[in-house]
Amino acid sequence: MRRNDRGGTAVDGIAARRPARGSRAVLGTLTAAGTLLALLLPTGPAGAATPLNSHRSATPQRTAAAFWTAARMRSATPLDLAAPARQHRTAVPRNAPLTVRPTLPGLPSLPVPRPTAAAQPGGPWTGGGAVTKTAGRVFFTYQGRTASCSGDAVTSANKSTVVTAGHCVKLQGAWHTNWVFVPGYHDGQAPYGKWSAAKTLSTPQWTASEDINYDVGAAVVAPLDGKKLTDVVGGQGLSFNSGYNKTMYAFGYPAAAPYDGTKLIYCSGTTMKDPLFSHDHGLSCNMTGGSSGGPWFTSFDEKTGTGLQSSVNSFGYQFLPNTMFGPYFGDDAKNLYNTAQSS
Repeated sequence: MRRNDRGGTAVDGIAARRPARGSRAVLGTLTAAGTLLALLLPTGPAGAATPLNSHRSATPQRTAAAFWTAARMRSATPLDLAAPARQHRTAVPRNAPLTVRPTLPGLPSLPVPRPTAAAQPGGPWTGGGAVTKTAGRVFFTYQGRTASCSGDAVTSANKSTVVTAGHCVKLQGAWHTNWVFVPGYHDGQAPYGKWSAAKTLSTPQWTASEDINYDVGAAVVAPLDGKKLTDVVGGQGLSFNSGYNKTMYAFGYPAAAPYDGTKLIYCSGTTMKDPLFSHDHGLSCNMTGGSSGGPWFTSFDEKTGTGLQSSVNSFGYQFLPNTMFGPYFGDDAKNLYNTAQSS
């Protein structure tokens, strides 16, 4: 971790920075869990119309993939960003639970995984299984800077949907460019290819005001060598409106010390509900910058490496070390997923 010039600690690729809504500043630094981009300025005019919740890439697939050489992927590092201000705790709409089963290449769907529990505050994932293919690093550029987050391939109708954090697709009015997903990434290697986004999406709340409660993003990636993403790496299941205080496993590619972004890291344990400024899940976890957008699973089976994605790495409080927070997957996350998979 590194301290920024306002006393906060940077732990991510892109901070979940939000405009002030309350009369008091947050008592401590609220930081994100992806790859921070320094001194980002809003690009949209004041009073602009309601922003679009998706963006179609103008960069050809081969161009984006070629841009991300092994050297560029290794050098995509977290950068500091000023801490955001406090925001009202908006309620997250909830409805009936919905479960989507995981799939593997050549198989229609798998049973809902059986949960396993083993508390882990952070360390390399050595268990193998499907997660080593479905989870990956996300790379993109913003105002000429290179940055990274994490993401996960999920079961979807278009077989091309990646779930990540909202700030890993858009920040302060600007959609990221040269966006690629590299499943199974390891130290500059792309064993399953570099999948370029044809379209990136986020929730209306994140797009409009960067509400931390809705820091969820998605990408629809283009086919690669005539094949679709989940036909190659498989897709994890999903769970929406599944409640709080669950046994969860979190995965990601943290790139800030003590990690270096070269390998898949995980945390596990029982979640809590954020008692402070959001409605997010909280988990004991020491992942750092670059892990934003990495998947959180309920019903995770260590033997098969499959689970039901129920959140993503989003942010952490500077005054509450070694704790990661992730948005509740309610109706808005479900709507985002349905929009992405039908694209």
